[in-house]
This record gives sequence, structure tokens and C-alpha cells, in this order.
Amino acid sequence: MTKPDPSDNVLGAALQPCSTDPVTGFFRDGHCNTCAEDRGSHTVCAVMTAEFLAFSKYVGNDLSTPRPEFDFAGLKPGDRWCLCASRFLQAADEGVGPRVDLAATHTRALDIVPMAVLEAHALSETG
Repeated sequence: MTKPDPSDNVLGAALQPCSTDPVTGFFRDGHCNTCAEDRGSHTVCAVMTAEFLAFSKYVGNDLSTPRPEFDFAGLKPGDRWCLCASRFLQAADEGVGPRVDLAATHTRALDIVPMAVLEAHALSETG
């Protein structure tokens, strides 16, 4: 099994959990951990919206339809999920970028997404 990169977030602190219900992450450990084998860079902890889920389905990645063969119930608005950094950036550019939990977003997201874009989509302190 591949070992994850160091678990640091974009704020320079320890990476916080993104979601355990549903369980997310490249390693399905609830965190947006990554490694060299994670070609999609599943590093952005985002809160799903109906608009983002529709956009993702439109561009070819249906995250809302259940896929029992992969033990995947499908996502709904309000679910938290580790998104591919490039998909998040594409959605942000199209005006449908979901809110982001910076404390749960891996520092490797910055290889693809500028910090200013992440900050513009950051959850407020109250959620």
C-alpha cells in the first residue's frame, strides 16, 4: 500500500478530517491525503452543492448517482468530499465552485489551485 504524503493543510497546520460519512479521500480515510499515485490530486475538502454536483455530472464525473458496485451511495448537497484540485478549479472558474474547508484541504492542492481561489471559496467560521 502506498504511503500518504505528510498530512499538512493549506494553512500550514495538521490536516483536519474532511468527512467520514460519507467516507472520503484517496485513501478512504476521511482525510484529503494524497500521494504520487493520486493522479487526480483529491486534495480539496469541499461541501457539495446542487449546482456543483450538476456541473460535475455535466463534465463527465457523476458524483450524485449511487454506485453500489463501488460501495458509493452518491453525494448530495451538504456532503463533504475530497475533490480533485483541477475539477475544483474548473468549477470555480465556471462560477459553481463549492465552499472549501481550508483546515481539511491538503497543502498539495496549492500545486494546482492558487490560495486566493481557495480563500475566496472558504467556509465562514460558522460553517
